[in-house]
Amino acid sequence: MKLLALGAAAVATAALALTPGSASADELPSFDFTDCPAPPPNADPGTWRCEAFVSQGKLTIGDQEIPLGEMRLTFSEGRVDGQYAQAFGALRHAPVRVPGLAGTTLQLRYGGYSDFQGNDVRRGELDIYAVLRHPLLRKECSIGTAAAALHTVVHDDPALPPTVLSKNPPTFHFGVVDPDLALPATSGCGPLGKVVDRRLGLPSPSGENTFHQTTYVQYKQL
Repeated sequence: MKLLALGAAAVATAALALTPGSASADELPSFDFTDCPAPPPNADPGTWRCEAFVSQGKLTIGDQEIPLGEMRLTFSEGRVDGQYAQAFGALRHAPVRVPGLAGTTLQLRYGGYSDFQGNDVRRGELDIYAVLRHPLLRKECSIGTAAAALHTVVHDDPALPPTVLSKNPPTFHFGVVDPDLALPATSGCGPLGKVVDRRLGLPSPSGENTFHQTTYVQYKQL
């Protein structure tokens, strides 16, 4: 599954060349820097900052849509011995209801790998997995696992290019889209796993699914 808005360094570079947007303080989400990892001991002084993302997304599997609600992600980036470096903070996502599966929720979790340095090919990369909960499903039920995470790769959404909302503090708004994600069958769900797969249309190959996400990001110097 290829998800999430990443690579804010490249977003900032593109967005700073744009005219600032006009979003009011009431329209902006609250940004939480609690999960920001501190710079490493050998970090180049004055080069590190934390980036806090607040996103709203939806996942389309075939012809059905799963609203993902709010996702929050934090990481820090800067330089060590003159070279770009980064440190993951946290991915926070509250469980959301899965349409078509009464009483079932889905929650995204961090899968242990991230690369937020964007380039001309993609915005960034992240490993995740999705936990499924229902009283009749085993607690290990998931799409992907912590040991075999889903590698996510996201790209700019041309329908929502980067926009500067504030230069102090630096705040941006942008979108990402992934039309290429492939989803495996569920694992660890128990006897009802095949029912879940059938209802969700899993496994679902690349080209049959789409992820859209709109993101606000704010920077804080460390």
